[in-house]
Amino acid sequence: MKLPRRNFLHLAAGAAALSAMSRIAFAQAYPSRPVRIIVTAAPGGAYDILARLIGQWLTERLGQPFVIENRPGGGGNVGTEAVVRAPADGYTLLLCGTINATNAALYDKLNFDFIRDVAPIAGIFRGTYVIAVNPLVPATTVPEFIAYAKRNPGKINMGSPGIGTTGHVFGELFRMMAGVDMVHVPYRGGGPALKDLLGGQVQVYFAPTVTSIEYIKAGRLRALAVTGAARLDALPDIPTVAEFVPGYEASGWYGIGAPKNTPAEIVEKLNKETNAALVDPKMKARLLDLGGTPMPMTPADFGKLIADETEKWGKVVKFAGIKAN
Repeated sequence: MKLPRRNFLHLAAGAAALSAMSRIAFAQAYPSRPVRIIVTAAPGGAYDILARLIGQWLTERLGQPFVIENRPGGGGNVGTEAVVRAPADGYTLLLCGTINATNAALYDKLNFDFIRDVAPIAGIFRGTYVIAVNPLVPATTVPEFIAYAKRNPGKINMGSPGIGTTGHVFGELFRMMAGVDMVHVPYRGGGPALKDLLGGQVQVYFAPTVTSIEYIKAGRLRALAVTGAARLDALPDIPTVAEFVPGYEASGWYGIGAPKNTPAEIVEKLNKETNAALVDPKMKARLLDLGGTPMPMTPADFGKLIADETEKWGKVVKFAGIKAN
């Protein structure tokens, strides 16, 4: 049967309106079942802690469990690829961060392009790291540590969550700018690296304040400096690295992503609820206590941050000659 043009256009318009209404209704009903947040690192690290904080908030706000699923391995690529390959329905999210920016330069061949294949949803946190040493290290300041390292080239073990991770790249930047020789000891996640720093198997770790601050306050670790551009309210007596190594600045960021083509209505809903967490007085105070700054953003602003950070740390990775195993 051949439809008159006017009838066809009316039907097409009706179908488009119905489709739009269906999308809106779908977003309004979201989530109707548990949501997974994939964490690309082992339990106990900064990614894990922040995922659980924001996951608990979203669980309470949206009425469905936001379940944390740790998928370490491949320098964060295993978990990232699991999200990239997941259905774009809002039920598989990624706790992403600086590691995703460095991996773009670190790995010659990946099965995905992070900027192309992951939809930015919301920023969460920008965290300053800290140069943390085991108390047995005979240095209490950055100049003393540099002098000690130069007297003992190749004898200081620098732990990190893995090759090309934020802790590794921040340490390599320091090594280059301070002119010291340290042995990189990669672990499978921040938790194991921190454990061996506490045990003395490694002497220094460029650690997220999220995981190290309580050990520093308790005297189990010694903080030499923070890596950001300014001192932290949570550690006001700890200087910045730049006070001794001019021009040094490094900070990590964390946020939420999803598979590309996730419905815009779901992205906006998750962005709104995440940003609400970041201005909540209790949540904001908790994040400040962890040694960082809440990072409320639009999805577009978070996407720009990802692109800028990928360019910045890509230059560092290439300059240092860091290669994935």
